[in-house]
Amino acid sequence: MIRVVKLLAVDLDGTLLNEESRISQKNLDAIKYAQSNGVEVIIATGRAHFDVIEIFKDTGLKTWIIAANGATIHQPNGELFHSKAINHEDAITILSWLENENFYYEVFSNHSIFTPQNGRELLAIEMDRLKSANPDVSIEKLKYAAEKQYSQMGFSFIKSYQDLIGMKEDIYNILAFSFHEEKLKKGSSQFEYLEDITIVSSAKHNFEFEHKYASKGIALEILANKLGIPLTDTAAVGDSFNDLSMMRAAGKSIAMGNALEEIKDLCNEVTLPNVEDGVAHLIYSLIPVTADY
Repeated sequence: MIRVVKLLAVDLDGTLLNEESRISQKNLDAIKYAQSNGVEVIIATGRAHFDVIEIFKDTGLKTWIIAANGATIHQPNGELFHSKAINHEDAITILSWLENENFYYEVFSNHSIFTPQNGRELLAIEMDRLKSANPDVSIEKLKYAAEKQYSQMGFSFIKSYQDLIGMKEDIYNILAFSFHEEKLKKGSSQFEYLEDITIVSSAKHNFEFEHKYASKGIALEILANKLGIPLTDTAAVGDSFNDLSMMRAAGKSIAMGNALEEIKDLCNEVTLPNVEDGVAHLIYSLIPVTADY
């Protein structure tokens, strides 16, 4: 049974960030309050480390960052502490298939997110076809999902995955994105034969490839061990399937109010939605506010 929360792992999208992909002042104050009370707050996200740094640049926050769904762990000073890259041959096999199937994809490396030059055009075509087939589809919601994907930092545009053959940089994560459900199902089941690869989903329209020893849960265990904190004294909060591994590893699991019902059912408790500062609500429930703060 969990005793005292000494480490809190917090997801970003759909959890700490609001609909504008920003940290609210209330959530920011709550994290600093937790840190001032001796709680190690770490960020655990599917985003790239350099993208997280951009989000944090005006906040004054310094935390350990688990990025690329657990493939990298960076120290608060920005130095890389641990990483687990995808085998390069596996990466090329995956990218070749995704490109042949006309998927929009992103390849996370040390310093860039590589994506095809025609990727955004592919998603625009998908949106047009969906709207033609079903006039009731909310094109605005689809555009919002696409724009959120494009809002990340560090994009480098390539003509083809072949531009990455022979690249010396590590590949930590490959994200595939589509608005077609059948296309997503086909893609997420296509590579079950790759023994060193796991597939997770962080949002409705994507699936992501990682090394089998790269997950938020594994990274949480590594970091807790590094910091000398028993897993029974940790907690994890998130909203999606790529958060499950750290929720299972942590001593206490918390789902956001906006999380999928399957996620809520698997967690110890549920906090408020991200648009209602659910992380802040959680932190103050774990560490009651004192008069001195």
